[in-house]
Amino acid sequence: MFVTRHTHVVDAVLADKLWQLYDVAYQGLSEQAVTREMLYRSEFDETIADPTNRLWVLWDDNMPIGMSLVATEIGSTRYLSRAYFEHHYPDHMRRGAVHYIMWLVVHPAHVAKGAIIRLAKEGLALEASEGALLVFDSPEMNQPGLTGGFAEMMARLAKSVGGDAPVHHLETQHYFAVDFADVSNADATRPLEMPRSARR
Repeated sequence: MFVTRHTHVVDAVLADKLWQLYDVAYQGLSEQAVTREMLYRSEFDETIADPTNRLWVLWDDNMPIGMSLVATEIGSTRYLSRAYFEHHYPDHMRRGAVHYIMWLVVHPAHVAKGAIIRLAKEGLALEASEGALLVFDSPEMNQPGLTGGFAEMMARLAKSVGGDAPVHHLETQHYFAVDFADVSNADATRPLEMPRSARR
């Protein structure tokens, strides 16, 4: 196994191989996570072609078996608020050192074979050398609470390449739904108190 680093991937053959890995790695997640975790193919192609993104690929012979993508320009991701990081991490923002892990995927057949560790260490070493604030998120299925899960794995990986870098919890977002088709059970649930920002 070996790792390669890419930017501005526009080769159609390579893009197809990477898409196939991405697609198989996300199978099943669509039914378990309320957010749309997986990009559409057009979004995927646009993301791997963006020269500000760092793409790391783990290969087994000529087949990609793992892949991570780190966005170095968070404003182009459409997922993070520049204003938040300018307010809370102004020094990192001034240095252009707020980066975002958009995905870290491994082929299901290689998950138990240390592929994530091998892949992540390659990318994390560069982030550590730059003193980056490396932002990541995880659906509840991979991070059911504030401890353990993906965050714990990232803390261990970060420690292995850059010392005791702390992992900060930034925010938890909850999703709710008003079910107007099930009004018969409305009295069975206690009304939620409205947050201050939603009150008039």
